[in-house]
Amino acid sequence: MELKAIRCEDVGATRVVLLSRPHRRNAWTGRMHTEYRWTLEQAEADDAVKVVLVTGDPEGGAFSVGADSGALEGHAERGGYDPGTPDDLPMPGYGVHPAFDADFAWHFGLTKPVVAAINGAAAGVGLVVACFADLRFAASGSKLTTAFGKLGLPAEYGLSWLLPRLIGLGRANDLLLTSRVVLAEEALDLGLVNGVVPGDDLLPHVHGWIDEFLGPVARSSLAAAKRQTYTDLHRDAASAIGEAVELLDVHTAGPDYAEGVAALTERRPPHFP
Repeated sequence: MELKAIRCEDVGATRVVLLSRPHRRNAWTGRMHTEYRWTLEQAEADDAVKVVLVTGDPEGGAFSVGADSGALEGHAERGGYDPGTPDDLPMPGYGVHPAFDADFAWHFGLTKPVVAAINGAAAGVGLVVACFADLRFAASGSKLTTAFGKLGLPAEYGLSWLLPRLIGLGRANDLLLTSRVVLAEEALDLGLVNGVVPGDDLLPHVHGWIDEFLGPVARSSLAAAKRQTYTDLHRDAASAIGEAVELLDVHTAGPDYAEGVAALTERRPPHFP
């Protein structure tokens, strides 16, 4: 696929995905939506990629300010919603669990962690992209907002399901009912982001965090823990424990476990393939 709204680059085993429409502050369009799904599908299939890092093109001065205003005007003129995407959309993360087979929920079906580096304003669907990532770091002073309420729209793309699970019902209602702007520092207090870093230091910090904390973890463990976490949101504790016991038997018979135990015994970092 020829990419016009997304840019990609690899930093070690991290695939960096940039939302790149800088002349429109990285605003979201049907084309960007399609390219984003295709890019994540490619990253998922690439054995050289361990982690995906999503951020905004720095030339745009934002993470993503949400739906492009031209697209919003088009919906009003047509009297209905047009996603602007083709019928044959890429399907990353689909087929793992029925609950994940929907826009943005497909992130939960990926085997690789997705980390969002929010390097500026994240509004509307831009905030949705960040929230469906597994971890979020934000540049100091970045503005985050659900935005939809001030456009006369409903909560977008499952935010009404996701935000209560991320930050609790009361805090989620605050953001969902008011569509107010919160700065990165308040978002950290709310538990919406995992860290706040001065803007110029954001990407180096996130790359360093990935290397330090995800680098030593086996890919098989990352994939299993991620699938368990999101699947367990839909079931009872006994079912979650039952699967964990079954997976324990599978993983202890694998090479990553053998290497992990050897590294522990020999007091060295593990060397996972």
